[in-house]
Amino acid sequence: MLLVSQKMLYICESNRKNQKMISRLLKTSLSARLNDRKALIILGPRQCGKTTLIHDLIIDLQGNYTIWNGDDFQVRSSLHDASIASLRRQTAGFKYVFIDEAQRIDNIGLTIKMIVDNIPEVKIVATGSSAFELANRISEPMTGRKWEFLLLPLSFKEMANHHGLLTEMSLLNHRLIYGYYPEIVTNPENQIPLLKQIADSYLYKDILIWERILKPDRLEKLVQALAFQVSQEVSYHELGQISGLDNQTVERYIDLLEKAFIVFRLNSLSRNLRNELKKSRKIYFYDNGLRNAIINAFNPVDLRNDIGALWENFVISERYKYIKTSDYYCNRYFWRTTSQQEIDYIEEHDGQIRAFEFKWRKNEKSRVSNIFINAYPGAEILTITPSNYTDFIGI
Repeated sequence: MLLVSQKMLYICESNRKNQKMISRLLKTSLSARLNDRKALIILGPRQCGKTTLIHDLIIDLQGNYTIWNGDDFQVRSSLHDASIASLRRQTAGFKYVFIDEAQRIDNIGLTIKMIVDNIPEVKIVATGSSAFELANRISEPMTGRKWEFLLLPLSFKEMANHHGLLTEMSLLNHRLIYGYYPEIVTNPENQIPLLKQIADSYLYKDILIWERILKPDRLEKLVQALAFQVSQEVSYHELGQISGLDNQTVERYIDLLEKAFIVFRLNSLSRNLRNELKKSRKIYFYDNGLRNAIINAFNPVDLRNDIGALWENFVISERYKYIKTSDYYCNRYFWRTTSQQEIDYIEEHDGQIRAFEFKWRKNEKSRVSNIFINAYPGAEILTITPSNYTDFIGI
């Protein structure tokens, strides 16, 4: 079996040359669980740094390890319908087994389950780029046997830790346009062609492979429509008219885009008032750069008419990264009434509601509806601008 892929060898060599890697916040949580019985499952979009994170974990390991790469045909063949005896032979002498691109291996959930249940001296760490494939196949057989983590593109906090808060703050306008995919951050001289490559070559790969979508051009039109409607309430009917899809297919495709870690939804908060929107939703992109690549919009901040939407997408996605790497648990919403009164973003934590408005211009005042204040007494209301956003995203 080919244990270490060319991809991993290249990354290992590149990391040896790079004296200061960008440390991922998720590493701390992963390292804390490297010595228990449960498997570690790391999900995330393609090109977000999962393989590099594996290498970073390996540097600190005490004990032999091996790497199985799901892109390698020999690896897939050797694990196809593998017996416990076969798995014992393949893991013999190793304390850690890393499975990269695990979603490419048939019945990977059952394989990991057999190792966890029958070879307790071996620790499994698996990565996968598509939640709908890896999570769905792993969920049932792996109940109670795994820790699951989400690795997203780099965050503001990780970059602030890497080269200093003031430096990262000075790059805010740049990040709003080009985002945080690792290859974009480390290769700024080629950022536009690299972003286009991610958007064109990787964006739909998992969805097209696993879902066998017959009309990918309509999926592409749907994603473009979502990119143009960032920060707005979206209508499945309207999206269907733009993309040539029926409402049910639009909803299914958006679900797939979420599971491929391209977009995420916010639903509306509705509890007290008759005129609150009850089944509305907003859709955001995990990365600003990817969103801009989809619609070929790389104009600088000062020349854009969508800066408010870019700012809102940026701070909400960065807030989500902070939530996923901390012990902070909350429900997330936006709020809007039929008379068009709205709050950009709401969190509910331990019964406390916090409402946030996002304003790009520092001196722009936020007008919070008295209807919201009266309906949710005691809610904390904050305005997030470029002058105070660092607390909101976990700095």
